[in-house]
Amino acid sequence: MANELNLRENQDIQGDVLAGFKKDQMTLLFLTFEDQARARVWLQRLTPRIATTKQVAAFNKAFSEARKRSGGDPKALKATWLGLSFTYAGLEKLAGEVPGRDRSNPEPGSETDSTMAAFEQGPVLRSSHLGDTGANAPDNWVFGNHRQDPNKIIHAVLTIASDTAEDLQAELVAQREAAQEFKITILFQQNAATLSGTRRGKEHFGFKDGVSEPGMHGFDEPDPLQPEWVKGHPGTRIIPAGEFVVGHPRVEDRPNDLPAWAFNGSFQVVRRLGQDVPSWWAQVARLLKELKDKKAVPQETTAEWLAARLVGRWRSGTPVAKCPHADTPFNTVASDDNDITFRDDPDGLITPLFSHLRKTNPRDGLNVLPESDDPKEKNPLSEDPFIDSRRIIRRGSPYGHPFDPAIEGPGGPDAPRGLLFISYQSDLLRQFEFIQKSWIDNENFPPGRPHKPGSDPMVGGNGDISWPDGDIPLSFEQFVQTQGAVYAFSPSISTLKTLSEGRLADTPQPALGRPLDTFLPIGDMHGVEGKSWYWAFHTVGGQQRYRAVSIAHGNDHTDVQERPDREVSQWDSFEGITRIDCIVPFPDRQPENGKRWYWVFHTLGNQQVYRTVSIADGRDHADEIERPDAPLNAWESLQGVTKVDFFLPVPDMQPEQGTQKSWYWVFHTVGADQLYRVVSIAHDDQHADVQERPDRRISEWDSFAGIDRITTVLPFPDPGPNRSLTYYWVFHRDQYRINTIANGSGHLDEVAVPDRPVTLWKSLAANP
Repeated sequence: MANELNLRENQDIQGDVLAGFKKDQMTLLFLTFEDQARARVWLQRLTPRIATTKQVAAFNKAFSEARKRSGGDPKALKATWLGLSFTYAGLEKLAGEVPGRDRSNPEPGSETDSTMAAFEQGPVLRSSHLGDTGANAPDNWVFGNHRQDPNKIIHAVLTIASDTAEDLQAELVAQREAAQEFKITILFQQNAATLSGTRRGKEHFGFKDGVSEPGMHGFDEPDPLQPEWVKGHPGTRIIPAGEFVVGHPRVEDRPNDLPAWAFNGSFQVVRRLGQDVPSWWAQVARLLKELKDKKAVPQETTAEWLAARLVGRWRSGTPVAKCPHADTPFNTVASDDNDITFRDDPDGLITPLFSHLRKTNPRDGLNVLPESDDPKEKNPLSEDPFIDSRRIIRRGSPYGHPFDPAIEGPGGPDAPRGLLFISYQSDLLRQFEFIQKSWIDNENFPPGRPHKPGSDPMVGGNGDISWPDGDIPLSFEQFVQTQGAVYAFSPSISTLKTLSEGRLADTPQPALGRPLDTFLPIGDMHGVEGKSWYWAFHTVGGQQRYRAVSIAHGNDHTDVQERPDREVSQWDSFEGITRIDCIVPFPDRQPENGKRWYWVFHTLGNQQVYRTVSIADGRDHADEIERPDAPLNAWESLQGVTKVDFFLPVPDMQPEQGTQKSWYWVFHTVGADQLYRVVSIAHDDQHADVQERPDRRISEWDSFAGIDRITTVLPFPDPGPNRSLTYYWVFHRDQYRINTIANGSGHLDEVAVPDRPVTLWKSLAANP
């Protein structure tokens, strides 16, 4: 498991992003730099104290284990963590220039809009796009609105988080003294703290917060029976870490186009959301009376029942979808339950479509076919890559005193209180802004309903919501107000070090997406003049191309690019294909009647399909479609598989001795995990296929240690020095290694040559 959870050992990613500080006391200092040189020295001294993922993850694990043993928070275990992020202006102040700037200056929401543009513009210039108008407009903010005074532009956000108020205060004094020494102005201090007593773990409206956070591949341990879930947290999906940390694997291996200095960093959104608690609950009571007057709910219905519908959970955190009639305040399992489905509630009769829970994470209830009255024809969209790629990590906390109507002053109805919203994501547009604009504030989301569901009644804007039972419109006012906002970036520790020297890395980072998609051996050019030829398929800017390369036989295996890149549309047999995932040769038709047969697996929309093609031997290698696209479930051995990554032939079972069938390891992706199974394919006209062994994790292979996802595997074109072993190049992300697999029942595998950068392959270098 240590190899699978490699991100827990990471000492370059800041600790709050993946691990989470998770402290009762927190303060954010919004800073501006008066003197560039002094600010760089300040950063140089501060960087060694910035908490890393490894430090925070280790502490959180020890704290959790001690809590289980003692039955309460361990008093002896405590720590104070620091985190640091910079606005675009802050990076520019320290480095002089920010490599990767979007010089097109696109309009917010336009087709050319980008995350770098959003980061540079910041939430003030994008306020109208995000619905921050009227009472929520920047002119009313307590921090973040530099338009009122250009000398008060925020350059950095320093997070101080601690287990105790005393330790927090001590660190705060130290940081204030450092700021004064290096001519750094503290523009605003935002305090936040976990609420005490029965309110612990809840926000000011009274509902448990932070229940629906995603897990991260490479950081959270998967459940043995449900590998797409975090162990011990049913329904908590494990998302590729690249959705939160720049440069790591993303959903569907989407490429990363951010500059080198962003590697191992994360975009941070900070928003102060004031909550008018008494007015919100008074509104719930008013709406309840309306519903009772219209006989839309029973007369005995309580305000708690209605509020739970607006949120999607009861105060304890128990989902309405599981317990629609009453809360379960003493059921700790139910209060942390994320195993929620909306598949049987497409119209929101149990959990309304406008509820905060469904607006911020629609899960498997996003799309239905509203024109159909037959429930069997309803077509809810499952939790697929589209949903996973929209997730964010929230690290916020309440601020201000809880509302207590029995006292004056702190805790009174007019006292300032609310939620300090903090999120981390690798893409401001696709994640935070999309959720805010396209889901939360969009009255017509989910789309295609007879009546608009309305905006999120908890944090959305003013407007009508449509009560699902009878489609009764209810007028809802907004009692959550944006009072400050900042877009910042939490750099890696290594970037903090270079930034303290007054620079940002501007050399391209090795692509952590796939360096190539797959190889296809050119069958009649194997061993010709001492070298073997291949077509290498790779993706550039979202478009798939191919080139011809050769690999020399012998110890050095010198590789050469023989033909330049061309579009895959050049192939007749690839008509309609935009991305090839893998190509599998027929085991018994290499060649047959002068041509070779292949199964081509490719992605069509959101689904993977396959077709049968043939490639003729000869100079032109004429190709044609032999059988059209078919779904994966046409393969008996691929039942339950949604995305095949590659087939790896079992070396001494091609075919299996004494039979007419060939065996393969089939690697495929489930959620954020890559698994493999063993299948066989018969040598006959039908090519009957059978699943011979069930799925296992790639960590079962000794030679794959430290690899989270394999791109493809290419066998050596010639025998290696040991004839009882088969040698392979194993490509994973921007690295490759050489592995061996031994003949025999155990197929023992080991690493022959450790990881090297793919850039060592001259044939795979970028074209000029």
